[in-house]
Amino acid sequence: MSAITRSRPIVLAAGGTGGHVYPALALADVLGKRGWPIAFVTDERGTAFGDKQQGTEVHHIKAASLGGGACSKLKGLTQLGVGLLQARALLKRVQPAVAVGFGGYPSVPSMCAATQIGIPTVIHEQNAVLGRANRLLASRVGTIATSFNRVAGIQPQAAYKTVMTGNPVRHQISAIGEQPYPAPAPNDAFNLLVFGGSQGARVLSDVVPAALAKLTEEQRSRLHVTQQCRPEDLESVESVYARANITTVLKTYFDDMPDRLSETHLVVGRAGASTIAELMAARRPAILVPYLHAMDDHQTANAAAIADTGASWSIPEPSFTVELIAAKFTDFMNSPEKLAEAAANTDDHRRPDAADQLADAVEAAANPVAEQGAAA
Repeated sequence: MSAITRSRPIVLAAGGTGGHVYPALALADVLGKRGWPIAFVTDERGTAFGDKQQGTEVHHIKAASLGGGACSKLKGLTQLGVGLLQARALLKRVQPAVAVGFGGYPSVPSMCAATQIGIPTVIHEQNAVLGRANRLLASRVGTIATSFNRVAGIQPQAAYKTVMTGNPVRHQISAIGEQPYPAPAPNDAFNLLVFGGSQGARVLSDVVPAALAKLTEEQRSRLHVTQQCRPEDLESVESVYARANITTVLKTYFDDMPDRLSETHLVVGRAGASTIAELMAARRPAILVPYLHAMDDHQTANAAAIADTGASWSIPEPSFTVELIAAKFTDFMNSPEKLAEAAANTDDHRRPDAADQLADAVEAAANPVAEQGAAA
């Protein structure tokens, strides 16, 4: 495309949580390098994420879920109605070449407005189950991009407009996977990374420290644990590790996750889509503990898709016990070749070019409008 075809911005609409926003930011980075101006539309929660992307206009609109009781649903509908009016006004003003939605209810007003106005549309689904927001939009949009080969909830009649691109991750993460997996030697340091998503996870703080404390003194001396904890859990987690003489770095949030991930031999975490995409991109084996209350149980589906190919181990939260995890760590520390094998199996899911593939799909959707703009 010529430069003039890229004078119209691309709108990225994403819900205000990291799982929806990080893929949007990865796409924005690629599209920006291709010369596209970007307008990022989110709710109040997502504004902070969008501010991290230099050269991107950030707009926030009203949005809310439709869960809860009658009053909550009524409030949610009102918020979405206001958001739809805001989105229509915004889209008419910026005249985007295409609108891209990443799921979450904050994406719904912008994507509904785009379909009403006649702007080309793409939605991206990060999970192995089509989310409720994207389910609402799937029949209306022009293209459905997916992160998994099989996504539950996509109707057969939508197959013609569905493309598997993978889930975009930060280039710093993909770069880790370009190097061989550093399998731990039997007597060397064993680096463990434990994190539970943007809000942490209580079950990981309850089980992992207690499980590691059950290991032999020699095994504990080899451990280097980096763990994300909720603020209210920090003191108790630190106490367990201190009594077991285990070397740790404990924080409520890590802003240097690529560096942490590059040094680790094994990850213990939730099975959110962005977490899985980053683990596969970095070629890191993991014990995945799906969040019990995830919408439509999508984390269980995500974890199963990876575990079924031997790239990770999926353990339901009720089965995630101190005894089981202590046995798992003992096994991995004594047989590191099992970790190396799992790391090799991540290649079945690794999509280092996901952001470029998604950008290609977005440009294909934008092309007819862009060419009309060039001819005008």
